[in-house]
Amino acid sequence: MSALHEASGATAGGAAGAAPPADVPVRSSGLELIGEIPGSGYKEAPSLVRRGDGQVMTLTPLLYAVLSAVDGRRDHGEIAAVVGPAIGRQVTAENVQTLCERLRTLGALRRADGSEPTLKRTNPLLALRFRYVVSDPSVTNRVTAPFAWLFAPLVVAVVCLAFVAVCGWLLFGKGLASAAHQAFDRPVLLLVVFALTVVSAGFHEFGHAAAARYGGATPGAMGTGLYLVWPAFYTDVTDSYRLGRAGRVRTDLGGLYFNAIVALVMFGLWWATGWDAVLLIIATQVLQMLRQLAPLVRFDGYHVLADVTGVPDLYHRIGPTLKGLLPGRWRSPEASVLKPWARAVVTTWVVVVVPMLATTLVLMVLALPRMLGTAAHSLSAQASLLGEQFGEGDVAGVGVRVLSLVAIAFPTAGTLLIIGRTTTQVVRRTWRATEGRPGRRAVAGVVAAGLVAGLAWAWWPDAGTYRPIRPYERGVVQDVLPASMRSTTPSGLVEGRGGSARTIWPADAELPSADAPQLAVVLVPRKGTGSGAAAGSDAAGVSDASGSGHAAPTWVFPFNRPLPPGEGDNQALAVNTTDGSTVYDVAFALVWADDDTVLNTNEAYAFASCTGCRTVAVAFQVVLIVGSADVVVPQNLSGALNYACVECVTAAVARQLVVTVPAAPDAATMAQLQALWQEIAAFGASLEDLSLSEIQTRLTDYERQILDIVGADPTGYTTSAPSSTSVPTATSTGEASTTGPEPDSTATAGPGSTDGATAPGSTTTATSSSSSGSSTAEPEESATTTPVPTDTASASVTGETATVAAAQTTAP
Repeated sequence: MSALHEASGATAGGAAGAAPPADVPVRSSGLELIGEIPGSGYKEAPSLVRRGDGQVMTLTPLLYAVLSAVDGRRDHGEIAAVVGPAIGRQVTAENVQTLCERLRTLGALRRADGSEPTLKRTNPLLALRFRYVVSDPSVTNRVTAPFAWLFAPLVVAVVCLAFVAVCGWLLFGKGLASAAHQAFDRPVLLLVVFALTVVSAGFHEFGHAAAARYGGATPGAMGTGLYLVWPAFYTDVTDSYRLGRAGRVRTDLGGLYFNAIVALVMFGLWWATGWDAVLLIIATQVLQMLRQLAPLVRFDGYHVLADVTGVPDLYHRIGPTLKGLLPGRWRSPEASVLKPWARAVVTTWVVVVVPMLATTLVLMVLALPRMLGTAAHSLSAQASLLGEQFGEGDVAGVGVRVLSLVAIAFPTAGTLLIIGRTTTQVVRRTWRATEGRPGRRAVAGVVAAGLVAGLAWAWWPDAGTYRPIRPYERGVVQDVLPASMRSTTPSGLVEGRGGSARTIWPADAELPSADAPQLAVVLVPRKGTGSGAAAGSDAAGVSDASGSGHAAPTWVFPFNRPLPPGEGDNQALAVNTTDGSTVYDVAFALVWADDDTVLNTNEAYAFASCTGCRTVAVAFQVVLIVGSADVVVPQNLSGALNYACVECVTAAVARQLVVTVPAAPDAATMAQLQALWQEIAAFGASLEDLSLSEIQTRLTDYERQILDIVGADPTGYTTSAPSSTSVPTATSTGEASTTGPEPDSTATAGPGSTDGATAPGSTTTATSSSSSGSSTAEPEESATTTPVPTDTASASVTGETATVAAAQTTAP
C-alpha cells in the first residue's frame, strides 16, 4: 500500500483549564501545524494542519496565519495586529472573528464556551478504512532508523543496477515456469511464498518511513487497513511535506525501492538454496511495483504525481477542474487557483481518471451477478477440497485452501462494499442538494427510478445471469451485456475462447445456447503452414476461404480429418465452408526412393459444406525407385464429399506414377527431369481455369514425357500403368453428400521381381524435403554419390479464392 501523507508536525495546542473569554480563541486539542507546502502547484501556496483525530486539512495563507497567531491568550484584536503585517494586508478584529468561526467549523478551534469541537472526518470513497495501528510514531522511528543509510546515492545506484540485472535474468533467461511448478507442486513452498510476499508488503512501508527519515522528516504511525477490496499496510508520512519536492518524491518512491531490495534478497536466497519457488517472490515484487505506480487511485504513483505538481489531494480538485471545463468557467476563481503548468497536468489527470473510474464502476455493477455466481461456485469447490484435505491430514493443503477461500471472498466483499458505499453517498448528497427544491428532487427521483429499473433488468435472476464465468469466455466489455445486445462475428472454433461455427442438429432437438449448453464433441483444426503440405511436413495445412493459409476453417464434417502426409507422401486437402467461394488445393511431388520398402501415398481430398461453392483438390506424385526394392506398395487415394451443400461442385483428382530405374540417371537425364518438373510446377500454379478433363489430359501428357526421359537413359526403367483416380461430384439443388469410388492402390516391382517382391538390394534410407515460398532451389549435395535434386514451388492464385502449391521431394 502506498504511504499516507498524514504525519505528525509541530504541536501548538491551546491552553488547558478554565474556559477563556469569548474573544480569546483557543486551538482544539492535539492540533498540529505542518506549514506551507514547498514547491506548491497553487498560485498561493496553501499550508497543512492536522487535527487531533488525524484529519489533515489544507488551509489558505490567511486562515493559516490566523490559526498560527492563536495562542490561547490573544484576543481578536491582538491576533489582527499580528496577522495584518504577516500577510501585508489590513486585518480588523471583526475579520479575525469571522475567520475564527470558520476555523471552529473545521474543528481547528474550540467552541466559544471552551469545549472541544465535535470532529467529523471526511469519508472519501477511495480512502483507507478499518485502520489498525501496529506501531506508534516512536516505535516507527526506532525500527526504521537502521534502514535510512540505504538511501545514500551510491547505495541506491548499486541496488537499482543489480535489480535491473536480476529482473532481466529472470524474465528473459531463467523464466518462471520451474518456479511456478515447484510452488504449486509443493503446497508448503506455496505457503512460504505467500508469507514472504506479505512480509515484503510490510517491508515496503519501511521504505517510505526510512526515506522520510533520511530527508529529515519524522515518520508517524504504521498499520494496516482495507483499501478498495484488499487488506493493505500504510505509513503516516505527512511530515514529509516539510521537505522539498525532491524529498517528498523520494519518500513516495521509498517503498518501491525496498521492493527492489526484497527482490535482491530473494535472489540471494535462491542462489544459496536452489529453491526455484522463491523466484516467484521476485515476480510478485515487480508486479507490486507496477501496480503501485498507477496514478489512478491512492497508490505510490498517485502520491508521486501529487508531489511533483505540488497539489496534495488530487481528488479534491476533480470537481473544480470539471467545472472549469464548462463554457465560460475556465477563468473562474475556483478553477484557476493552480499555476498554469500544474493546472494542465491536473486537468489531464482528471480527464483520464474520471471516465476510467466511472466506466469501472458501471462494469462492476453490471458484472456483479456473474462475479457472485463465479465466487459461489469457486467457494463451493474450494470448500469441498478443504474438507477432503482436512480429512487426509494434509496441513499444507488445508492452508492453501484457506488462502484460496480468503482470496475469493475478499474481492467479492470489497465489490459489494464499494457499490453499497457509492450508492449511499450519492443518495445522501442528492438529498441534501435538492433540499427545498421540489422540482430538482422530482427529477432526481425519476432518474433514481430509472436506475433501479435498469439494475433490476441487469440483475434479474434468469438461466444465465448468475452462471459462473467459464474458461472459454473472453472477458471483454461486451460480455457484461445481455446476449441479445451483443454483436458476434463468426470466427470459427479455437481452443480456449468462444467462437461460432455451422453445425448440424436434429430437427426435433433443442438447440444449445450459452445459458443452456449441451455436451458435444467438436473437432478443432490445427493451424497449418498452407495448402497441400508436401511430404515430410508436420501437418497438412488447409487454407481458409481467402487463400491466406493462416488457419483452417472449422471442421464440420461427420468424420475425422485425414491424417497429415508422412515421410515421402503427398496430399492435397481442399476444405470449403464459405458460401459462394472457390477453393483449390494442389500438391505435386517428385520422390526419389532407394529403400527396400516403398510405401509412398498420394492423396487428394475435396470436402465442401456451403452454398454455391466450388472445391477442387489435385494431387500428382511421381515416385522414381532407384535400384531394387523388396516391397513396393504405393497408394493412390482420392475422395470428394458434399455435406449439407446446396449447388456445390466438388472434385478430387489423384494421379500417381511409379517408375523403377536400375541406377541413378546420368546428368543429362537429371537436367531434363529438372526442367520438366519446373514446367509441371508452373502448370500447377495456373490450373484453376481448366476443366477436370483438361487437367487429366495434361497430367497424362506429363507422365508420358517423364517416361520418355527416363526411357532414353541408358539404364532404362520398369513401370506399371500409371495410377489415377478422379472423383468429381456435383449437386444442383437440395442437400447432398457424395463420395467417390474406393481408393486405388498400385504395386510396382523392379526388374526380376515376382508378386511385388524383388531381390534384396542395397539398404539406404529414403528422405524427402519440402518447402514453400520460393520457385526454385539449388540441388543439394548428398552423403552418397546418388544425385539429390530438390525443387519446390508455391503460388497464390487470384480469383474468388484459390490456393496452389507444388513440391518435388527427392531421396538418394
